[in-house]
Amino acid sequence: MEPEISNQSLFFLIIFVIVPLALSYYYQLGVSKNVIWSTLRGTIQLFAIGYILTFLFDLPAGYGIPFMLTVMIIIATFHARQKGKDLPYVGFILFGGLLAIEVGVLSLWLLFDMIQFKPSEVIPMSGMVIGNSMTAMGLALERMKNEFKDNNGRLLASLSLGAEPKQASHLIVQKTLHASLIPNVDRLKTIGLVQLPGMMTGLILGGVSPVMAIKYQLVISLSIFSSVSLSAMFITLCMYRYFFNKNKQLLQTDEEIRSSRS
Repeated sequence: MEPEISNQSLFFLIIFVIVPLALSYYYQLGVSKNVIWSTLRGTIQLFAIGYILTFLFDLPAGYGIPFMLTVMIIIATFHARQKGKDLPYVGFILFGGLLAIEVGVLSLWLLFDMIQFKPSEVIPMSGMVIGNSMTAMGLALERMKNEFKDNNGRLLASLSLGAEPKQASHLIVQKTLHASLIPNVDRLKTIGLVQLPGMMTGLILGGVSPVMAIKYQLVISLSIFSSVSLSAMFITLCMYRYFFNKNKQLLQTDEEIRSSRS
């Protein structure tokens, strides 16, 4: 028997919103509207995707899975692109990277019989991989842009001494990748100790044995660790070169970067 939360019980979740909303109003934090809007939007989105997934789960796997994964990757590309919208070809590179990583991870899952090619298994797990990869790419782009701005003088000095763009930006690439990987390493260190991961908790609540839930959690946790690491490396190594023009000169403003597209 599936565990069920009644609509009446669900309504009382509003308490979890009222408390931070009241504190925000009391301390005049100015985020009350954002809290209300985010809560309503998140709730509507979750219910909408619930009905969509119910429909997709009834479709043949060959139709439902490719359709939903394509939609996920397109939306993820759009959101990650906001962090580096001034960079040339960033949308195409993001889409290609997300697609390649998802195909690679899914292929390994299926090859080693970790999951079955069914919408109810592929779509939720792929969503976690794509979502985390999207976040990693967005953060890497944002961190890299900040590093180039903060290290403007050092980069110019390196270039003036004859360094190639790859050599001059080596430290920036290194810092960006380090910042992207450390949170994932720390998350793996504390998994199961500080908190029970979401997938494992959901499976246990659904009646799956804790040991089997742990196996599934390991599959998704290590898959996310790998995909996030590869995503950050891919977007950083692909995009750092667009901070230089064809003459190997540093582009110092967003306007210069945008004009370099032509």
